[in-house]
Amino acid sequence: MSEFTTTDIATMSHALQLAERGLYSTDPNPRVGCVLLRDGRVVGEGWHEFAGGPHAEVMALEQAGEAAAGATAYITLEPCCHHGKTPPCSEALIKAGVSRVVAAMEDPNPQVAGEGLKQLQQAGISVASGLLQAQAEALNPGFVTRMREQRSFVRCKLAMSLDGRTAMASGESQWITGEAARHDVHRLRARSSAIMSGIGTVLADDPSLTVRTPEGELKPRQPLRVVLDPHLSTPTHARFLQQPGSALIVTATEEPAVQEQLEQAGAEVLYLPNGSDAIDLQRLMVELAGREINEVLLETGAILSGAALHAGIIDELVIYMAPKLMGDGARGLFHTPGLESLADAIELKISDIRAVGNDWRITAIPCVAD
Repeated sequence: MSEFTTTDIATMSHALQLAERGLYSTDPNPRVGCVLLRDGRVVGEGWHEFAGGPHAEVMALEQAGEAAAGATAYITLEPCCHHGKTPPCSEALIKAGVSRVVAAMEDPNPQVAGEGLKQLQQAGISVASGLLQAQAEALNPGFVTRMREQRSFVRCKLAMSLDGRTAMASGESQWITGEAARHDVHRLRARSSAIMSGIGTVLADDPSLTVRTPEGELKPRQPLRVVLDPHLSTPTHARFLQQPGSALIVTATEEPAVQEQLEQAGAEVLYLPNGSDAIDLQRLMVELAGREINEVLLETGAILSGAALHAGIIDELVIYMAPKLMGDGARGLFHTPGLESLADAIELKISDIRAVGNDWRITAIPCVAD
């Protein structure tokens, strides 16, 4: 970090704030921001607004015009150097005559992976990377995971009472948390590539699995709706099949007649058994990554949440805790058989706790055993 000045840090922080503006709209592309600084003055800035649109560097260069010559470009992700839906940003920076490029992180995309910075350096431009890298990676957890590990990033959302209950014994669960927490959940949905649930939740609650936000807050893109249905029990009139966008039913059962009915109802059916009557969850995350699914939001009951936790596919837990007690007869957060001693306990690392209305939002990361 010694090679970076306070000006570098402040300007990259601004670029990260710009990148965050694309939180809900760039999928499956990463969220990227760019600031052009010349003689201590910002001459151009931009962010990647939507997939297929201009990249952050292009937006900043257009704003700067001729003032880009001799400027330092602060970019939250290494400039691309390959032809995709848009031309290479590395070539645009070279043509504009910038003198220095500072990237928060190298692009984990194998098509780039350091080559963008190398191309800039070969053109005589001073380059550096690693400035506020942790913050840059935190802005794009799904894209980074998909590129580095060829799987989707899974965020599991749960709501519970202060005594760790998710529903009454009867199954009643609406609403444990308040309105502010429910709006916050829709923001999580809006940033996700897919919303995933289980057949138990579909049969019990008939959810839409869509993004719904307050009027004027944002125009949501509807994520892929994924339902895990091992025995193809989804009714063709289920609400999630009636919504705009795409729906995927994942099963461990081959039933051609039932599959055809569900496909006629608007779903794609994917057969992914794990050798028994259950779905291969790890293979599913690889399959979804192949479909350019960056972030998956898992919203389901204790059984599937527990299975996902044991399968090791959950990267982050977001738990909304309401200030109420529901009693020891109510249902628990996870179904985790086999945990009989403290040595068996699943360790978590708390990364964030904050108030959301009258509730608390706890963000935690499952610790991987050495």
